[in-house]
Amino acid sequence: MHNALSLITFMTDEYDPTIEWFQHALRFHLLEDTDKGGGKRWVRMAPHPDASHAILIGRATTDTQRAAIGNQHGGRVGFFLETDDFDAMHKHMLASGVTFREKPRFEPYGIVAVFEDLHGAPWDLLQYSNAAGGTG
Repeated sequence: MHNALSLITFMTDEYDPTIEWFQHALRFHLLEDTDKGGGKRWVRMAPHPDASHAILIGRATTDTQRAAIGNQHGGRVGFFLETDDFDAMHKHMLASGVTFREKPRFEPYGIVAVFEDLHGAPWDLLQYSNAAGGTG
């Protein structure tokens, strides 16, 4: 038996600005944008077109969902964007207006810096060292 985690929901207030932010700031690819009727869309995005994992952009429709925007993980880093060229990606993100909460730091597993998504939630940008066992 093979099980896999394929989608993780990213809660937002509007689809199009979120799609644009992921494409521009994080260089994600729009994998699917299907109109489901009634203002609902099925929007999948990933760091590259053949990724086995993707983010499902979910537009908040209830007060509870709206309250979770920017705080989906209780203030903790909930998403980890791995790169194979930390310096280039970091410079691109800064030029795209992404806010970093810290300067890049070196850890036993690699290089990491916490940044904020378009709603202010923390993410990690990281590049694993070869010995750390990441995919990069």
